Amino acid sequence: MKQIEIERKFLIEMPDINFLMSLDGCAITKIFQTYTSNNIRIRKCIKDNKESYIKTIKRKISDMSRIEEESEITKEEYTALLAFADQGRKTLPKTRYAIPYNNKVLEIDIFPFWRKQAFLEIELESENEEFSLPDFIKIIKEVTFESQYKNYSLAKNIPEEENF
Repeated sequence: MKQIEIERKFLIEMPDINFLMSLDGCAITKIFQTYTSNNIRIRKCIKDNKESYIKTIKRKISDMSRIEEESEITKEEYTALLAFADQGRKTLPKTRYAIPYNNKVLEIDIFPFWRKQAFLEIELESENEEFSLPDFIKIIKEVTFESQYKNYSLAKNIPEEENF
Protein backbone atom coordinates (compact mmCIF):
# COMPACT_ATOMS: atom_id res chain seq x y z
CA MET A 1 0.00 0.00 0.00
CA LYS A 2 1.35 3.45 -0.97
CA GLN A 3 1.14 6.26 1.52
CA ILE A 4 2.95 9.41 2.50
CA GLU A 5 4.91 9.02 5.71
CA ILE A 6 5.72 12.21 7.63
CA GLU A 7 8.00 11.45 10.53
CA ARG A 8 10.16 13.19 13.13
CA LYS A 9 13.04 11.30 14.71
CA PHE A 10 14.88 11.93 17.97
CA LEU A 11 17.95 10.53 19.65
CA ILE A 12 16.88 9.96 23.26
CA GLU A 13 18.45 8.77 26.49
CA MET A 14 17.94 5.04 27.03
CA PRO A 15 14.51 4.70 28.63
CA ASP A 16 13.61 2.34 31.45
CA ILE A 17 12.47 -0.69 29.46
CA ASN A 18 10.49 -2.17 32.36
CA PHE A 19 8.63 1.13 32.65
CA LEU A 20 7.88 1.12 28.89
CA MET A 21 6.51 -2.42 29.13
CA SER A 22 4.24 -1.38 32.01
CA LEU A 23 2.51 1.35 29.97
CA ASP A 24 -1.05 0.68 28.77
CA GLY A 25 -1.11 -0.40 25.14
CA CYS A 26 2.66 -0.92 24.81
CA ALA A 27 3.29 -3.27 21.88
CA ILE A 28 6.70 -4.89 21.56
CA THR A 29 8.13 -6.08 18.25
CA LYS A 30 11.55 -7.56 17.54
CA ILE A 31 12.68 -6.40 14.12
CA PHE A 32 15.50 -7.63 11.91
CA GLN A 33 15.88 -5.06 9.14
CA THR A 34 17.91 -5.71 5.98
CA TYR A 35 18.53 -3.46 2.98
CA THR A 36 18.91 -4.93 -0.47
CA SER A 37 21.33 -3.72 -3.14
CA ASN A 38 18.39 -2.10 -4.98
CA ASN A 39 17.25 -0.03 -1.94
CA ILE A 40 14.41 -2.25 -0.81
CA ARG A 41 14.04 -2.69 2.93
CA ILE A 42 12.91 -6.08 4.18
CA ARG A 43 11.98 -6.92 7.73
CA LYS A 44 11.43 -10.02 9.77
CA CYS A 45 9.16 -9.00 12.65
CA ILE A 46 8.34 -11.05 15.74
CA LYS A 47 5.37 -9.89 17.79
CA ASP A 48 3.48 -12.04 20.29
CA ASN A 49 5.61 -15.04 19.15
CA LYS A 50 4.34 -14.66 15.57
CA GLU A 51 6.64 -13.94 12.64
CA SER A 52 5.75 -11.66 9.76
CA TYR A 53 7.74 -10.34 6.83
CA ILE A 54 7.49 -6.89 5.26
CA LYS A 55 8.94 -5.35 2.12
CA THR A 56 9.20 -1.55 1.93
CA ILE A 57 10.21 0.84 -0.81
CA LYS A 58 10.62 4.50 0.21
CA ARG A 59 10.96 7.53 -2.05
CA LYS A 60 12.12 10.78 -0.48
CA ILE A 61 9.91 13.86 -0.79
CA SER A 62 11.76 15.91 1.87
CA ASP A 63 13.89 15.16 4.94
CA MET A 64 10.68 14.61 6.90
CA SER A 65 8.36 13.09 4.24
CA ARG A 66 8.51 10.02 2.05
CA ILE A 67 6.25 8.00 -0.19
CA GLU A 68 6.22 4.58 1.41
CA GLU A 69 5.12 1.46 -0.42
CA GLU A 70 4.83 -1.37 2.08
CA SER A 71 3.52 -4.91 1.71
CA GLU A 72 3.51 -8.10 3.69
CA ILE A 73 5.46 -10.89 1.99
CA THR A 74 5.86 -14.60 2.63
CA LYS A 75 8.79 -16.14 4.45
CA GLU A 76 9.91 -17.60 1.11
CA GLU A 77 9.85 -14.16 -0.58
CA TYR A 78 11.79 -12.71 2.36
CA THR A 79 14.41 -15.45 2.13
CA ALA A 80 14.72 -14.92 -1.63
CA LEU A 81 15.21 -11.16 -1.14
CA LEU A 82 17.94 -11.82 1.46
CA ALA A 83 20.06 -13.10 -1.42
CA PHE A 84 20.17 -9.50 -2.67
CA ALA A 85 21.25 -8.00 0.68
CA ASP A 86 23.51 -4.97 0.40
CA GLN A 87 26.93 -6.39 1.27
CA GLY A 88 28.04 -3.04 2.69
CA ARG A 89 25.33 -3.12 5.35
CA LYS A 90 24.43 -5.56 8.08
CA THR A 91 21.02 -6.68 9.22
CA LEU A 92 19.92 -4.14 11.82
CA PRO A 93 18.37 -5.75 14.92
CA LYS A 94 16.13 -3.70 17.18
CA THR A 95 13.28 -4.00 19.61
CA ARG A 96 10.47 -1.53 19.03
CA TYR A 97 8.22 -0.36 21.84
CA ALA A 98 5.10 1.23 20.31
CA ILE A 99 3.31 3.36 22.89
CA PRO A 100 0.03 5.24 22.39
CA TYR A 101 0.31 8.86 23.52
CA ASN A 102 -1.98 11.85 22.76
CA ASN A 103 -3.63 10.16 19.75
CA LYS A 104 -0.22 9.28 18.30
CA VAL A 105 2.04 6.25 18.54
CA LEU A 106 5.52 6.79 19.89
CA GLU A 107 7.92 4.24 18.44
CA ILE A 108 10.98 3.74 20.61
CA ASP A 109 13.69 1.63 18.98
CA ILE A 110 16.25 -0.04 21.25
CA PHE A 111 19.38 -1.42 19.59
CA PRO A 112 21.54 -4.12 21.25
CA PHE A 113 24.74 -2.19 20.47
CA TRP A 114 23.64 1.04 22.21
CA ARG A 115 23.59 1.18 26.01
CA LYS A 116 22.92 4.88 26.66
CA GLN A 117 20.68 5.99 23.79
CA ALA A 118 17.76 4.96 21.60
CA PHE A 119 15.57 6.40 18.84
CA LEU A 120 12.09 7.82 19.13
CA GLU A 121 10.00 8.25 15.99
CA ILE A 122 6.60 9.88 15.72
CA GLU A 123 4.45 9.98 12.58
CA LEU A 124 2.58 13.21 11.90
CA GLU A 125 -0.27 14.35 9.66
CA SER A 126 1.75 17.30 8.29
CA GLU A 127 5.34 18.54 8.47
CA ASN A 128 4.35 21.47 10.69
CA GLU A 129 2.00 19.59 13.04
CA GLU A 130 2.45 20.44 16.72
CA PHE A 131 2.94 17.51 19.11
CA SER A 132 4.09 16.81 22.64
CA LEU A 133 6.15 14.07 24.21
CA PRO A 134 5.81 12.59 27.71
CA ASP A 135 8.15 13.58 30.54
CA PHE A 136 9.75 10.14 30.68
CA ILE A 137 11.32 10.76 27.24
CA LYS A 138 14.65 12.56 27.59
CA ILE A 139 15.62 14.02 24.22
CA ILE A 140 19.31 14.29 23.41
CA LYS A 141 18.62 15.93 20.04
CA GLU A 142 16.38 15.82 17.00
CA VAL A 143 17.98 13.79 14.18
CA THR A 144 15.23 13.97 11.54
CA PHE A 145 17.52 15.92 9.22
CA GLU A 146 20.78 14.07 9.93
CA SER A 147 21.53 11.25 7.47
CA GLN A 148 23.98 9.48 9.79
CA TYR A 149 21.02 8.68 12.07
CA LYS A 150 18.95 7.01 9.35
CA ASN A 151 18.62 3.26 9.88
CA TYR A 152 20.09 2.82 6.40
CA SER A 153 23.30 4.53 7.59
CA LEU A 154 23.26 2.80 10.96
CA ALA A 155 23.21 -0.61 9.22
CA LYS A 156 26.56 0.29 7.65
CA ASN A 157 28.18 1.12 10.99
CA ILE A 158 27.04 -1.58 13.41
CA PRO A 159 29.96 -2.33 15.75
CA GLU A 160 31.90 -5.40 14.59
CA GLU A 161 32.20 -7.01 18.03
CA GLU A 162 28.44 -7.38 18.48
CA ASN A 163 27.09 -10.86 17.91
CA PHE A 164 23.41 -11.01 17.05
